[in-house]
Amino acid sequence: MSDLAFDAAQRIKDAFRDYDSTFDALTRRARQNFERRDLAAQRRCAAERIDLYESYLQTARAEVGGLLGERVHDRALWREIRQRYAAAIAADLDHELYKTFYNSLIRRCFQIEGVWPDIEFVALDLEPTDAITHAVTRHSYANSGDLVRLFDRLLDEYRFDVAYADRSGDASRLAAALQARVEDWGDLGVLGVEMLETVFYRDRRAYLVGRALGEGCMSPLVIVLMNEDDGIRVDALISSAPDLAQVFGASRSFFLADLPTVGDAVVFLRTLLPRKPVDELYALLGRLKQAKTERYRRFFHHFERRPEELLTQAEGERGMVMAVFTLPSWPLVFKLVRDRFAFPKNVAREEVYEKYKFVYNHDRNGRLIEAQEFRQLRFPRHRFAPGLLEELYDSCRSSIREEGDDLIITHCYIERRLRPLNLFLKEAPPEQAIRAIVDYGQAIKDLARSNIFPGDLLLKNFGVTRNLRCVFYDYDELALVSDCRFRTLPRARDDVEEMHAGAWYHVNENDVFPEQFPEFLGLTPALRQALMGTHRDIFGVRFWLDQQARIRRGEDYDVIPYPDAVRLPR
Repeated sequence: MSDLAFDAAQRIKDAFRDYDSTFDALTRRARQNFERRDLAAQRRCAAERIDLYESYLQTARAEVGGLLGERVHDRALWREIRQRYAAAIAADLDHELYKTFYNSLIRRCFQIEGVWPDIEFVALDLEPTDAITHAVTRHSYANSGDLVRLFDRLLDEYRFDVAYADRSGDASRLAAALQARVEDWGDLGVLGVEMLETVFYRDRRAYLVGRALGEGCMSPLVIVLMNEDDGIRVDALISSAPDLAQVFGASRSFFLADLPTVGDAVVFLRTLLPRKPVDELYALLGRLKQAKTERYRRFFHHFERRPEELLTQAEGERGMVMAVFTLPSWPLVFKLVRDRFAFPKNVAREEVYEKYKFVYNHDRNGRLIEAQEFRQLRFPRHRFAPGLLEELYDSCRSSIREEGDDLIITHCYIERRLRPLNLFLKEAPPEQAIRAIVDYGQAIKDLARSNIFPGDLLLKNFGVTRNLRCVFYDYDELALVSDCRFRTLPRARDDVEEMHAGAWYHVNENDVFPEQFPEFLGLTPALRQALMGTHRDIFGVRFWLDQQARIRRGEDYDVIPYPDAVRLPR
């Protein structure tokens, strides 16, 4: 093999290492930010990490392009480079991350559509994490019959530059909470606890992540720390998969966790959340490109194993801005921006792209679903249902292209599929429907606290998760609360104004009339009563003006990412 191939492979490897080093340096700031209670700095670190990958990828492309010169598109040479690169990274425990970086680079060089297996790394037939046998670094604590002592030792091992305000008291509360939650574990109860050495940080909280072990049983064990005026305190103990799934949800922002290696941590986390897709775990650790690789890998592996199943239009009302389709047996949706939007939508296509980008970088606080951007996805044309194909040809020509028997999606977003709230409310038992509509109101409040106004509050734009949480997923009319003008609805002064067709008063583009919201929701009397009884304030101007004032003052907000039931008493 040529020296040129060796040099190119080495430069790509070095570029990823440089990226990884910078990523880790930003991540390591999380501890200091937590200790200083510097929430703004914590959020800046999280945001800066998102853009790192693209920056280093562009630099690597320029360097490798300069090295290869006229041979930059020489496919035979790239086959050599791929072999050299595979050998160079073989011993690295996170070689899947290296492969993804290489694939991103080569796809930019060749503008690849679909997959080129001779020069890319492709593994559609396996789960890469299954090959990881290296145990993630962890601390183990045997229970000698005194859970209080166990937790006291555990907290003592996770020390910060800020002292615990009441370590012994926290240890007692943790022991009591865990004992109450494992009552059905038999006489032996908790035999021991295993905790990841790495502390996870997000916003103002630190998370000690691990599991409790019994005889033939296991449960998650996540200890949530808060740095308060008098020192660090334990705020919550999460010991069930459903509660942990809320913290590790696809609608949450990414953790900052300084992991020596990533793949083995993902393997450990899957023992705590076996239903959580591996791509979402990578995303939550901030490894966004690897998350896209795993999502692509898992979907197309499933897609190819079901050759008779057709891609179809997703359930729910047809959107005016996005065309949405799915493979019914797989929990994802594909969203394409339409070429033109029906009245009354007046947003431009470029604005839609910008809003999706904004959400990707914003604090999603459990209420905005992650939308991954994909390009050049190749599908056999016969796998599209006729009605869907007709819709794409009619309204999404700018985002599709034909090549032989294939249809290439040149640009789309992929999201986790949720049940649209309007459909859920029609089919759910009454108690679940009431729970969902109340959480819909809470979702609007949580979004408002992070300076997000959904724009369109119709139920069809919200989805319901397995845990009955409402999440917003339609971003084309999203706006900043601080940019809106919230107004009280003017009252008609006489019969002429009362009978006027349409609004008789002037309405600016950013004007919002909160008291109109309930009129367009189409709720049954029982659901309307439940929503108004709990969240009537969001349908009045005062709530929104108060949020704007808080945002202008620069006040921090805190959306608690777990149920009140897991919080420890003080």
